[in-house]
Amino acid sequence: MTGLTMQLYSHWRSTTSYRVRIAFNLKGIAFDTVPIDLGKGEQRVPTYLEVNPGAGVPALRLGDGTILTQSMAILEWAEEVAPKPAILPQDPERRALVRAAAFGIATDVHPVNNLRVIGKLNRMGHSQEEGLAWMHDWMAIGFHAFARLIRDDTPFCFGESPSLADICLIPQLYNAHRWGVDLTAFARLTDIEARCLDLPAFADAHPENQADAA
Repeated sequence: MTGLTMQLYSHWRSTTSYRVRIAFNLKGIAFDTVPIDLGKGEQRVPTYLEVNPGAGVPALRLGDGTILTQSMAILEWAEEVAPKPAILPQDPERRALVRAAAFGIATDVHPVNNLRVIGKLNRMGHSQEEGLAWMHDWMAIGFHAFARLIRDDTPFCFGESPSLADICLIPQLYNAHRWGVDLTAFARLTDIEARCLDLPAFADAHPENQADAA
């Protein structure tokens, strides 16, 4: 894409920001990163709330000033404005299958493991160990379901190239590694992960490779 100067408000460890970076890299969508430090609470300062009232990342400011929020909405936008390479199949049924797997991560697993939920558990008196057990449990449940939804005969989740499902899976696996989830039972998923991370679009989007990584 040309003619647009876009800004991606992002945090290096945010799995939702990671999703968008992967997709933009795959599609060759150029963007400038505006780091938002979630650990310091920059997502809650008034100037950022003007960008994203939901106090989260990512947010995307388009060249005309339009601001998009919610990673899955941004990914759908990217698919529409830069359809090649596709991250969703053209066939309606196959498209629904890919979306179902992707949304299993995006709506069932990620929301109950994000920073604000774990922080709330801590403020309610739950220990760090209880918070960790909470995350492990929900991630394992989600990965088991995800593994049953994807194909078992393709290099990536649904075919010969990464799809929306892979784009959602890889950041969640990054979180699983970070928090010490036992992934022994998920060999199919970690095989896909290794294959994805061999691709520059995924490797360049990796949290540790971001300028604001700490």
